[in-house]
Amino acid sequence: MRLTFAFFVLLCSSALLVSAAPNVLQDQDDVRGAFLTSRPKEKSTKAPASPTVSRRKPKVVASENKNTNVKTQDNKTAENRTPKAPTTDSKGTKSPVNTQRMGLGLTLFMRDANGSAVRTDPTRVFHKGDRVRVLLETNTDGYLYIFNTTNDGDPVMIYPDAALDEGGNYLQAHVPFEIPSSLSTEERLRWLAFDENSGDEKLFFVFTKDPLNGLPIDDDLIALCRDTKSACPVKPTPEVWAQVQKEMQHPLQADRSKQSGQTETPVEKEATTRGLGLAKDDPQPSMILMASSKTSKLVTTMALVHKD
Repeated sequence: MRLTFAFFVLLCSSALLVSAAPNVLQDQDDVRGAFLTSRPKEKSTKAPASPTVSRRKPKVVASENKNTNVKTQDNKTAENRTPKAPTTDSKGTKSPVNTQRMGLGLTLFMRDANGSAVRTDPTRVFHKGDRVRVLLETNTDGYLYIFNTTNDGDPVMIYPDAALDEGGNYLQAHVPFEIPSSLSTEERLRWLAFDENSGDEKLFFVFTKDPLNGLPIDDDLIALCRDTKSACPVKPTPEVWAQVQKEMQHPLQADRSKQSGQTETPVEKEATTRGLGLAKDDPQPSMILMASSKTSKLVTTMALVHKD
């Protein structure tokens, strides 16, 4: 059964196995350290301006400084957003830019008998009625796309979605993001539930520094789904999907934690629901994937397998 966030009929007939995708190389360098190095030492004491997190593409406004052509984006400084240009010494030699590698953290939570979210081993066997949720964290700002295939069929974009986050898919560095959301008003919408149907599902996580060409987001996505309901959920064009497949050939480095059984902490819960960034001493993702080179895209998969 195909996953769809549009109506949250997320009766996954599958066990979430964060298995090694073809492009994942495990235990390469200090993956966890490289991912966490950009977390601040201390959590910000400043409350966010809004109780909800905006997933809209940041607006770019011209700087008032007439002596520069630098553009800044809402709520962020150019220093934080824009990669620094190479510096040049007295001999005219350009020094390399220390560009941060892209990273993605994934944690699988399962609902226990008390309704709490508990970290779970993704390789365990799931049964009908089990409920899970995925928590994501990135090490830099960017855009998240999630595609789903069923039994190796045609891909469908399940995030961004016109019914979620105002069609946006923009993530801020180290501000955790969960799918589906624990803030949903109904219990049935807060978890991915396993039903009695079997099938092979796969989720493709595509994290990019810039929006993907050929896929609508924000107002464009909302308008498309409003005016042409048959166009949603959006199906990527062969050209877009070929690009995703090509990016999967780039090797990733991975670090997997074997910890499981811990209940989601108040720190994780608050950061997720209020849009707060995590600090260095806060809980870490169960699995961390890092691009092995300085690239603008990171693509990985979750294999979804159900056995009754």
